[in-house]
Amino acid sequence: MRTSEQYTRADLRRILNITDKQLKQWEEYQFVAPLQPNAKEFYDFRDLIALRTARQLIDGGVSPARLRQSLQSLRQKLSEVHSPLTELRIISNGKDLIVADPAGGQLEPISGQFILNFATRELVENVRMMPERSAEAWFRAALELDSDPDAREKTIEAYDRVLALEPNHIDALLNRGALAFEDGELEAARDFFERAVKLAPQNPVARFNLGTTLDDLGQLAEARQNLRLAVRLEPQNADARYNLATVCEKLGSPAEAREHWIAYLKLDPSSPASDYARERLSADA
Repeated sequence: MRTSEQYTRADLRRILNITDKQLKQWEEYQFVAPLQPNAKEFYDFRDLIALRTARQLIDGGVSPARLRQSLQSLRQKLSEVHSPLTELRIISNGKDLIVADPAGGQLEPISGQFILNFATRELVENVRMMPERSAEAWFRAALELDSDPDAREKTIEAYDRVLALEPNHIDALLNRGALAFEDGELEAARDFFERAVKLAPQNPVARFNLGTTLDDLGQLAEARQNLRLAVRLEPQNADARYNLATVCEKLGSPAEAREHWIAYLKLDPSSPASDYARERLSADA
């Protein structure tokens, strides 16, 4: 059994709600070092934090190419920094990146120019204290808070503020549902994901999250329906294939389960879960 600070590719895709294509691109962009065949079997917690930070910055409006350029510049300007996404405090104004300097200033990575200092936490607190702020301002605050494990309650409050102002904010619904799922609040998670699916029925992440939650709730027929759609919308999602295979087995559909076990192994043949998939295929042979 792996330790709590070791993660497979499938783990990262599940935790971060990203596709394998995104993960491969981010590895190519050196947001995190890619797994090598004979080097290491798992990603570690620092890798998870680096990728989570990258996703939050990209979700906040920074393009992956811009982020790569900024990280390359930081590595050149700060030779002692090897992993900027985990070693530095990086925030975004919606387009560009800003790095908090330990001396109290702020550095624009590409130009190397210092800008006026401000504390991100203070800005987030200002947003929290000003209900007239827009839904997008609350959403940016929620993304910033979401990177701090000690700010769970404020993160939830910020997402709830977004949804109070803009009930159809799809990303807030997905992120709020993910928090509820992580906290074991499965019925609340289901409600958030159902709202997301109603708004965006062709969204593979919404379908996958809803299907996975319904599976945990024991609503297997509905889980299979949503996971089938997730697979149809995103055939390369190994996690969706895996979860759909397990649901099909629970429903007594071995032929369909076998189809998805085979697809899963093609997509993610080296993960620890692949051994279980092979066991299931052997059992049904």
